[in-house]
Amino acid sequence: MVCTNRTSHNKKIRKVVNKDISNEDKDMKVWFKPDFDDERIKEATKLVVGDKVIKEGEHWLVRSIKKGKNYVVILDGKVGFCTCPDFERRRKECKHILAVKMVVRKNGHPKGETDIRVTKPTFHQDWTNYNKAQTNEKSLFMKLLSDLLGTIEEDKRDVSVRGRKPFSLKDMAFASALKVYTTYSLRRFMTDINEANDKGYVSQVPYFSVVSVYMNKPEMTQLLQKLVTLSSLPLKNVETKFAVDSTGFRINRFTDYFVEKHRAKREHQWIKAHITCGIKTNVITAVEISDQFSSDGNYFIPLVEKTLDTGFNVLEVSADKAYSSRQNIGYVNSIGGMTFIPFKSNTTGKAKGSLIWKRMYNYYMLQREDFMDHYHLRSNIESTNNMIKSKFTDLVRSKNSLAQYNEILLKVICHNIVVLIQSMFELGIEPGFLDSRAKEN
Repeated sequence: MVCTNRTSHNKKIRKVVNKDISNEDKDMKVWFKPDFDDERIKEATKLVVGDKVIKEGEHWLVRSIKKGKNYVVILDGKVGFCTCPDFERRRKECKHILAVKMVVRKNGHPKGETDIRVTKPTFHQDWTNYNKAQTNEKSLFMKLLSDLLGTIEEDKRDVSVRGRKPFSLKDMAFASALKVYTTYSLRRFMTDINEANDKGYVSQVPYFSVVSVYMNKPEMTQLLQKLVTLSSLPLKNVETKFAVDSTGFRINRFTDYFVEKHRAKREHQWIKAHITCGIKTNVITAVEISDQFSSDGNYFIPLVEKTLDTGFNVLEVSADKAYSSRQNIGYVNSIGGMTFIPFKSNTTGKAKGSLIWKRMYNYYMLQREDFMDHYHLRSNIESTNNMIKSKFTDLVRSKNSLAQYNEILLKVICHNIVVLIQSMFELGIEPGFLDSRAKEN
């Protein structure tokens, strides 16, 4: 009996779909092609069959089958808008918009309306300059890294100190960055450091184990933090809009006790990197490292403050709901910028001492489409995270905490130099590291 009802139900759905979105009706054009593998179209068909789509004035109300909530759908020519979380997250047609289109299609085209077809967005790529940047990247990377380190004044060793002269900190920073860039092991990357020595980028070639020793030095951390700032400065006149987010890097440690006791699956531990990046070029302007359980919201103001102190003009900052707070929005407003962070579902528009919080809440509720256009610039930081991990891997090989911290900073520096190389060809920018030293000091 169950099988009969299920079969009858499927036939009913297929009949409605064939009637509503087939091309048998010659008087009306097809709005979109049926795809029974697309779960959203299947769910939209169920909404149509269940009479869950109701027309109210200029908009539609679509009642969710599972949650029982009403979502508002507006059709504006070829574009549909919905208040459901799926549409807000993807900014693409959800099942509610598709259900409304099916109903409208069933009743005929609205007056003066044209065909609506689902098309995949395309983005222009300057392949000529992209190819030039990629094919010359490694040689330019070593040159720019050497120029970048040339802006750092290293403390001179006291002549009265006895013993073997240590390696130059700048040479070791160069070797460490080149090692992270190549993603090779310490032994296999020695070919690259020998090549750098032949070109005069380093004064001497260290033994491979010495590189790991310097990765554990606190003075290396201070130097790398300066290099992150200096590597982003050439783009300070390009970037005015920024995004804030965190991402995790795996480390070579596992949760052993729980695994041994409960025979569970072994999982890597990881470290968080909290970053601010420019929307246009994906350059990272500030970075903070923390453990895997630290709260993201606490790092928002320090990251934006670092970006501002570096010399960038901060006009917009976008972030996800984890950073939503009156304090964060108020800080960006105090420096003359605007914050685009969606409000949580239980948030109220009460000012509670923050007038900008109330204004942004009203902006979010009354002009949602315009607000989300600014907010979705935040997706560029996901591209930034992917760029780092795909090029320099998401695994931190160092074993000690300080070395792991330094290795993530090196990944950021390598990423910024790669971004600069791309900007040199696509935007015609010449990295002026020497001119930036005065700003840093």
